[in-house]
Amino acid sequence: MKGEGKMVFKSKMKCVGLVGLVLSAFSLFVHFLLARFTEEGLAEYQSSITIFSWRPIFENAELAKTSPLYRRLWGPVRRFESLHPDANPRGHYADPKPLSNRYVFVRIQGGFHEIRSSICDVVVVSRLLNATLVIPELQSTTSSKGISAEFKSFAYLYNEEQFMAALVKDIKVVKTLPKDLKRARREKKIPSFRVSHSASPYFYLHHVLPVLNKHSVVELVVSDGGCLQAILPPHLEEYQRLRCRVAYHALRFREEVQELATKILHRLRAPGRPFIAFDLGMTKDALAYYGCAELFQDVHTELIQHKRAWMIKRGIVTGKLSVNSVEQRHNGSCPLMPEEVGILLRAYGYPWDTIIYVSGGEIFGGQRTLIPLHAMFENVVDRTSLSTGWELSRIYGREVNLFGNYRKTPPSVVEEKKLEAWKTAGPRPRPLPPPPARPKYPYNIEGWWGWVAESDNEPESTVIELRTNAHKLLWDAIDYVICVEADVFIPGFDHDGKGHPNFASLVMGHRLYQSASSKTFRPDRKEVTKLLEETCEHLYQANHTWLTSIRRHMRRSLFDGVIEASTKSKPFSFLSHPVPECSCLRYDLTETSKHASSPSAQAQVEAALGVMHRCPRWMDGESISRSKDKEIEEVLDEDVSSSGLFFKRSVGSHESGGGEINKEEAPLEDQEELEGVE
Repeated sequence: MKGEGKMVFKSKMKCVGLVGLVLSAFSLFVHFLLARFTEEGLAEYQSSITIFSWRPIFENAELAKTSPLYRRLWGPVRRFESLHPDANPRGHYADPKPLSNRYVFVRIQGGFHEIRSSICDVVVVSRLLNATLVIPELQSTTSSKGISAEFKSFAYLYNEEQFMAALVKDIKVVKTLPKDLKRARREKKIPSFRVSHSASPYFYLHHVLPVLNKHSVVELVVSDGGCLQAILPPHLEEYQRLRCRVAYHALRFREEVQELATKILHRLRAPGRPFIAFDLGMTKDALAYYGCAELFQDVHTELIQHKRAWMIKRGIVTGKLSVNSVEQRHNGSCPLMPEEVGILLRAYGYPWDTIIYVSGGEIFGGQRTLIPLHAMFENVVDRTSLSTGWELSRIYGREVNLFGNYRKTPPSVVEEKKLEAWKTAGPRPRPLPPPPARPKYPYNIEGWWGWVAESDNEPESTVIELRTNAHKLLWDAIDYVICVEADVFIPGFDHDGKGHPNFASLVMGHRLYQSASSKTFRPDRKEVTKLLEETCEHLYQANHTWLTSIRRHMRRSLFDGVIEASTKSKPFSFLSHPVPECSCLRYDLTETSKHASSPSAQAQVEAALGVMHRCPRWMDGESISRSKDKEIEEVLDEDVSSSGLFFKRSVGSHESGGGEINKEEAPLEDQEELEGVE
């Protein structure tokens, strides 16, 4: 009986355990289903409440997308609505020859924007030489110690498979050299060329091609952000479109980087409001090149001057070491400070709760330069406030720990007593021995600033600094995606430390190609500085006339800035202004659109930018569906926002910052500036 009871008890326990396992499996299945179908909702919920440091603060009611104020702040630029991307070949364009025994191996040096421009140029050079391109080698990743071994060189930043697949009809691309040529390269037996920034096609056809035919391989070293002149002869116009296909279709970021950039973009749009992307452009090299040292104080001025002396010594800068930064600022040669950009945006009418995404891997001057911008806008964010540490570390890959390079606690100062020397030092009374020298702890001289007080020469980069430089490429990639997709973009500066177009210029060129009608402000720094000087004494009580001048300038910069870029930026970088070679005009075919602003806008685009190519017919259907919306936009004649410039709250609950708002001047009319634009 006892044995039977034990058997029954064991069988019951087995049944209970089996039921528990079934329930557990069912629970896990339900959880997986919930996670799959509610992933976006959970991500939005977490992005605004739990795991991120940014919690959006909104007080103003959300504007309707059909309201005049929304159209003025966030609406498209109607002059460019007929301009669309078209980088496909237009004439006879032969496929690459499959049997090519000539190879071009490229080593690219520089930062993010220099690498991107150089890759587009080397593809065009390979097509010009009818040679096979080896996947370029990025010096910033191959020379950096301590970065992950999972991603090597080109694959650290871009997707190799996408790059090769997208260019299959343009050039032949391989990942590595053949074994015999690879061995010759290791032994440094292949010819090498260090190419200048704007080398001509003649240089490649008459100097590089003969060597390539003789040795079957050449190595190109590109270090100035490009290896081919920006403006090519008319008969090479197809090569300009090839540049666009490389930059805007073939170059896709690595999957992990693209995924994180998309997540941050979704978190920015989670509150349901549009946002502004702002690129500072304040790098040490750019400030030193243009002589803007006096915009900062303390050690920052000394660092800029040291960098400028280094540039003068190497022939990068031909001017003097001491430059009047005030004159440079008035000439528009210095970047706009974050405070000045904030003033422009507030004067244009953007409220204090507007979301502003600040891009840029290096904020020279530290976070204190952003304090005025934070005071004007509540929701100022960057990639660190919209992502977690483990998400950023995931895109770096598995990196080894560098214990020897981290900051250590300072050692305790122990005075060594030399008793024997003290006893035999002579008759008493004796003077006291000199105090021990002040110990130099590593944390006093470590970093990008500590060496200034110790030496005239900048020390070699540590392993951690090399790793950080490699990480900056990934940070810039994330910022690039967000800036291109932003509702509004405004640059603080558009030149780098060599006088060439910088990160912001590439973003503006990409936006001009991808969505020309998206709002991209290109303020004239010289005119902006003049306007700010006019009201510097009563900035917080800006009058109606000054606000109108600022808004008129900002609105005109949407169109005039593009024309100016065609004459100033394009000769140095084609990707900063890929029009008209990579664009086409789309015409409306309905009677309604003929009476709207579309024909005049198209005529202006044709006259100003030289876009004459007609888009394919399959694009015309979408333009017809938008013709009614264009009629509605024509009623936008005046601004309905208040003229309170730096008031963080609305008229009824504004805080300190300049007195009360004159209600009679609150509705600021934009009739005059609209007439000038339309």
